[in-house]
Amino acid sequence: MEAEGFPGREAMVVGWEPPSLRPPPVPTAPPVLYPNLAELEDYMGLSLSSQEIQKNLLPDGSSSVGALTPIGPPPGQVVAPLSGSSVGLRRAEIKPGVREIHLCKDERGKTGLQLKNVDQGIFVQLVKANSPAALVGLRFGDQILQIDGRSCAGWSSDKAQRALKKANPEKIVMVVRDRPFQRTVTVHKDSTGHVGVVVKKGKIVSLAKNSSAARNGLLTHHYICEVNGQNVIGMKDKQLMEVLAGAGNVVTLTIIPTVIYEHMVKRLSPGVVKSSMDHSIPDL
Repeated sequence: MEAEGFPGREAMVVGWEPPSLRPPPVPTAPPVLYPNLAELEDYMGLSLSSQEIQKNLLPDGSSSVGALTPIGPPPGQVVAPLSGSSVGLRRAEIKPGVREIHLCKDERGKTGLQLKNVDQGIFVQLVKANSPAALVGLRFGDQILQIDGRSCAGWSSDKAQRALKKANPEKIVMVVRDRPFQRTVTVHKDSTGHVGVVVKKGKIVSLAKNSSAARNGLLTHHYICEVNGQNVIGMKDKQLMEVLAGAGNVVTLTIIPTVIYEHMVKRLSPGVVKSSMDHSIPDL
């Protein structure tokens, strides 16, 4: 029961108002898109004022993050799925991570392996046909990280070759990374049996307009190292074209930038590469 002249309990609460009388909440401004970039006058050579960011990165000049709408297929959706046989793709696969191999020497004390220093790392420069190195699956461009537990980083080419020469002929333990300077591109032949590349002395010098090679990201100034995983380094262009012709309608090409390739094969005689390089088809 209320005393006369005193308000009720509810009225005594300071600032309290019935819900029906409360003003609607004021919405907070959405976060500015890339606020750190907006504060920069110049970022990696681009002028990025707040107005330019909103104009170029958001539709209709909106500053709301929620206004962004995806363009094109949803993230992760394959735009052009690979079709046909995947055998060549599996043979050419450049696997991530590192692997351990056990190498031995032949009856002459040779491994069939020639190594080269590139950027303070040791790489496979030559794998001879039918050699122990070929039998364990080493390929041109593989990086040798360790030989018998010793890190090869910073070794010269000569030091790496000496380590092989002094190693136990019955078991050489190597840690290897698959061809880090190389990448693979899978292309489809057209109705005439071509993928759309012009090759001179193993190097891609031109791409046909609207060809599968162009559409799938093949580049000029790269050498073709493998066709469906088969090493083609040192082959004459005619022989390379014959390998391509017999490779099926879906072909996986392994390529390497010219500047890296030419450094890798520097001081290697073309005759040695042609006659000695392992060109066998890898086992799956």
